[in-house]
Amino acid sequence: MEPSAAILSQSPSLPKELKDEKRAMLFDKHVLQKLTHVPKEYHWPSEDLVATSQENLNEPLIDIGVMMMMKGDEAAIAKAAELVRDACIKHGFFQVINHGVDPNLITAAYEEMKCFFNLPLSKKLVARRNIHNTLEGYSGARRVENSSSKLPWKETFTFKYDHNEESDETHVVEFFNSTLGEEFQHTGLLFQRYCKAMKELCLVIMELLGISLGVDRLHYRRFFEDGEQTMRINSYPACKENHLVLGNGPHTDPVSLTLLHQDHVGGLEVFVDNKWLPVRPRPHAFVINLGDTFMALSNGRYKSCRHRTVINKEMERLSLTCFVNPREDKTVRPPEELLGTEEPRKYPDFTWSELELFSQTLHRTDDSTFECFFQWLRSSKPSN
Repeated sequence: MEPSAAILSQSPSLPKELKDEKRAMLFDKHVLQKLTHVPKEYHWPSEDLVATSQENLNEPLIDIGVMMMMKGDEAAIAKAAELVRDACIKHGFFQVINHGVDPNLITAAYEEMKCFFNLPLSKKLVARRNIHNTLEGYSGARRVENSSSKLPWKETFTFKYDHNEESDETHVVEFFNSTLGEEFQHTGLLFQRYCKAMKELCLVIMELLGISLGVDRLHYRRFFEDGEQTMRINSYPACKENHLVLGNGPHTDPVSLTLLHQDHVGGLEVFVDNKWLPVRPRPHAFVINLGDTFMALSNGRYKSCRHRTVINKEMERLSLTCFVNPREDKTVRPPEELLGTEEPRKYPDFTWSELELFSQTLHRTDDSTFECFFQWLRSSKPSN
């Protein structure tokens, strides 16, 4: 029996439509980890599996608390902005401490995440993502089209949060109730609190980014105040043949800003100076990285860097990822202060809804997404 068929036949209590789907690939970690060899659909090409460097990424550790004081220390803020500027010009990654997010909230989020990913596969599949309609929901059931390879070794659950949501009954709570049942309302409430904390943190980071670029310090903060978040919880199970698989392949994030909290296992790597460098897990810090959309908002001054997620041979890795974006209909263009005769526009105007459509439905996210998006954008709009 082929490994793909084995995954189907050994997974208990599956919905009938999935049992009947001959080409379905279900990510059932309990079954996959019992197989002698990783199914070929999860094998990544050798160029994506280049060995990790023995060095760590030398990203700065920023005390973001200096931005939250009633009377901030302007010298300390200027120093933080300088560190951020240097990192964003080189690779777009830094970490922040003294961020104001309640550590008990982070711990509780991990506990809820563990409970979700330990649910029976049949229960998780009730909340599975419909790739034709929405990004939200559980992802772990994939179809293998024309024997395609490079499937990620992970499970995710994704939901959205609008920055304008202030009431107790937000979309987050409603989504958990509707997809998993009312017994998960407390989980929705907890993640609603987590999303609100991420909103507050991202706006402070946006202000620091404005200072670092020498524009109106509130420019980016205002731009994202009515924005949105895509929140994703991730499980990367252990794999005995981890040299063959990846949790995420090499890519840049199409979004504006990514706020990541990773557990102690590690696995995030950034491609800098032709080497894959690990990002050290820090329990009291958030990893911040810029995406393609903010690269456009800085007129290319700041970098959206290639990164990937490697898999541990013995331990599962968990992470909390918050992707931040402007309101979907806002035009993405850099502030006038970053433009001039010696600094022409590097990217045409676009909206986040256009890039989201392209990156989620028309082009699998990788390190060529942004370039391909602009080619598509030019071809899809009528010429004057």
